[in-house]
Amino acid sequence: MHSLLYRKDNAHEDSIWSCAWGRPKKKDEENGDGEESRDSIAAEESVDYIVTGAVDDFVKVWIFKNDRLELKHKLEGHSLGVVSVAINSDSTTCASSSLDSSLRLWDLATGDKVGSIEVGPVDIWTVAFSPDDKFIISGSHSGKIALYGVESGKQEQTLDTRGKFTLSIAYSPDGKYIASGAIDGIINIFDVASGKLVHTLEGHAMPIRSLCFSPDSQLLLTASDDGHMKLYDVQHANVAGTLSGHASWVLSVAFSPDNQHFVSSSSDQTVRVWELSSRQCIHTFNEHTDQVWGVKYSPDGSKIVSVAEDRSINIYECQI
Repeated sequence: MHSLLYRKDNAHEDSIWSCAWGRPKKKDEENGDGEESRDSIAAEESVDYIVTGAVDDFVKVWIFKNDRLELKHKLEGHSLGVVSVAINSDSTTCASSSLDSSLRLWDLATGDKVGSIEVGPVDIWTVAFSPDDKFIISGSHSGKIALYGVESGKQEQTLDTRGKFTLSIAYSPDGKYIASGAIDGIINIFDVASGKLVHTLEGHAMPIRSLCFSPDSQLLLTASDDGHMKLYDVQHANVAGTLSGHASWVLSVAFSPDNQHFVSSSSDQTVRVWELSSRQCIHTFNEHTDQVWGVKYSPDGSKIVSVAEDRSINIYECQI
């Protein structure tokens, strides 16, 4: 069953470019306490964070509970549109990147700015946390990939794609690989331990707006302005599938936590849910009225969030 669960109109004052969904770990998960702690938090509602970044320069932190969104923080500090937002693995910290060439770190609980990294002109685009939360990675206009230390607030490593403007970036969940997608359609995969480029993939001829690894780190899913998505076998760099169905640019892709589905969004105004095993689209959402810039699954895979040029945030139910 797939359905629109909730819609927030005019969530920002301008186009929403990016979204992220996090779920704070409960106390007993962090410290291994016994039943008492587990019982005490059982009564608490589970509260998720949804973070959105928009052309209006704001990062907004929303609480999602009882199937509704409530604004928790409106984070100010960027002076130009927010290109990308990411949440770390325990959902304590959010990173945001902006056209003002800055990377900001925010405490999700308090809304305080906890870090700021200034980078060169147009030298930051999509951001992602490493699985151990020690680094934030971003692609740059020059084609390089920068690894910024969360603690140090400084650039600690650079990977050179020897290519064009790196629009999209992803870290494999097992921490072994970084993948990047460029404006000319080239995809690079780096080995993190050695810092070496291990694969260059040339399946697309147009910009790669989004890419992501499967939860088991075996597959890389890419989305391009050519209207197609491709699945690559990371180990062997083979194309494991080409997916068509969108009528225009594919802007964002995300895997479900159970490794069985993925979701895509497009400038054709739709959000599509795909089954990995059959490589087929199993549902299309048509609720947006303009291009859909970002999609993400909830941490338990039961819901999807999408954000769009129409300034709305949509939450969908997606129980199969």
